[in-house]
Amino acid sequence: MSLIFSNDLVVAFLFGLCIFFISYLWLDKIMAYFYRKSTGSKEEILELMEKMYINIEPKKVKITLYLISYGLGAVVFLLFFPNIIPGLLLGSIVTLVGLTAPRMYMRSLWEKRCDRIVDQMVDGLTIMANGVKSNLTVQQCFDRVITNMSGPLVQEFRMIKEEMALGRPLSEALVHFGERVPRQDVNMFVTSINILEETGGKLSETFETIMQTIRERQKLEKKIQALTAQGRVQAIILSLVPFGLLAMFAVMDPNFVKPLFTRPLGWFALFLMLTLQILGGLAMKKVVTIKV
Repeated sequence: MSLIFSNDLVVAFLFGLCIFFISYLWLDKIMAYFYRKSTGSKEEILELMEKMYINIEPKKVKITLYLISYGLGAVVFLLFFPNIIPGLLLGSIVTLVGLTAPRMYMRSLWEKRCDRIVDQMVDGLTIMANGVKSNLTVQQCFDRVITNMSGPLVQEFRMIKEEMALGRPLSEALVHFGERVPRQDVNMFVTSINILEETGGKLSETFETIMQTIRERQKLEKKIQALTAQGRVQAIILSLVPFGLLAMFAVMDPNFVKPLFTRPLGWFALFLMLTLQILGGLAMKKVVTIKV
């Protein structure tokens, strides 16, 4: 076994053979993955921007996405030239990160916006409950919230008012609000108003019940975040330790880590390390992520 791995040509042949069989067996899935990460990522980014009321030309998003992914990947490959294999390996990694990072960033912004809307609903529902007690209609309560508050909740309520001004019924405008902000508390708010508009009932008591539910859910989420904080920090540290050690050895003794970038066995070791790091990071993230 030591004789096999000591021969660069044999290791390169075995590594290439593994890549060939993996590509042959999972070619359709690999092509679908790259399509989803390129074109699908662009469509998801545009959809998230539309939900956050960010107006930008789709062509600009496409060009920026390709420059961040394929452009940076090509630059990394050229930096390693004429070492083709490590250039391809690291260039592919940079390309995948470039395809994934913008979508993850936009989704993170959208998730934060949805969370802020849910947080603002406590104050918004308080205003609406007081308005209902004053014999105001739901539409007039929306106006009071728009006048007295600011932030993403006001944007959504203003959109509801604009849809109603175009002739759409309140129930349909509220359903669209629930589609733009897919949170349990928002869906509960939408469903409650639509049901009470048809059957009748006390909206003020319903709003107070929703406020109490949101408060209890927020308390539970904060408690879970406090209990899992240590696990999240440990996951980040464990994920960064191998890269930190590699950088430290590269500075202290470059010849010690040079075979990782110049020998086929080193390329295989880097590929295996990155694969295990990704799998381990996903596993640790799943362990510390608890949804309420």
